[in-house]
Amino acid sequence: MEIKPITKENFPEVIEIYGQGLATNTATFQNDLPTWEEWDKGHLVSCRISMYRNDEMLAWAALSPVSSRVVYSGVAEVSIYVSADARGKAIGEMLLNELIKQSESNEIWTLQSGIFAENQISIKLHEKCGFRMVGYREKIGRKNGVWKDTVLMERRSKIIGIN
Repeated sequence: MEIKPITKENFPEVIEIYGQGLATNTATFQNDLPTWEEWDKGHLVSCRISMYRNDEMLAWAALSPVSSRVVYSGVAEVSIYVSADARGKAIGEMLLNELIKQSESNEIWTLQSGIFAENQISIKLHEKCGFRMVGYREKIGRKNGVWKDTVLMERRSKIIGIN
């Protein structure tokens, strides 16, 4: 296994895996695949990582700012997607733990994730990596005409922002 940064060059692999997540209807409210420019603009420059095995991307994770306000500069939202073939093999756990490590190296003290309530696999993954449920948002949005509930999960760093 090898961790590599997400770049414009490997973005087609990111989109392939993201498309697999879209197909589940339990990963995101989005229905369309973003362009590189859209994706790049919406994510932090740091903490964009992917996991490879034998030159094949298995999963990716990245952080998005939750606010443009300076007070929230150390708070970011997690996106993590595992390819269909790599699911159930602890790839997500390895990648999320690496993302946590890199986030702390970049002075991020809080990570949050909004997860569809029915996506128990993602909820359990986040719990394994130290996230806790801090909220439940009932019928917060619609996916293909169906109202969805989300669980808000959070992980506070034990080494950044504790003073």
